[in-house]
Amino acid sequence: MEKWTMTDIADRFEEAAKTLRRMPPVTVKGYFNTWPPIVRTIMEQMQAEQEPLRRGPPSAEAISRMEETIHWIFLLDDEDERRLVWLRAERVYWKQICWRIGCGRTKAWQMWVMALLKIVTRLNARQGG
Repeated sequence: MEKWTMTDIADRFEEAAKTLRRMPPVTVKGYFNTWPPIVRTIMEQMQAEQEPLRRGPPSAEAISRMEETIHWIFLLDDEDERRLVWLRAERVYWKQICWRIGCGRTKAWQMWVMALLKIVTRLNARQGG
């Protein structure tokens, strides 16, 4: 396989975040509701907020790539770097990231680039290249 690049890594993290959002919701087994379903009038149904449409569940290949990509986050030593990489994968705005991490935009961007570079270096070293 070819060597990994920072763009490849950033794209894979974005894909992993999207795949994780598409996973079915987790429910607790063993609990149930004995109440009858609520019957709503036509007017109540029309005034109700529409739930956003969800795409179907991700493919098995997408889930495998997501699991592999999530393991890459542990190639980083610093918790802030891990959080930063995942926040960018979820397309959180830089301003919000700066508030969470407690630094300026330029410093946050530099930290993100260095984190991606660490992942790229360690993945390419594993491949023997």
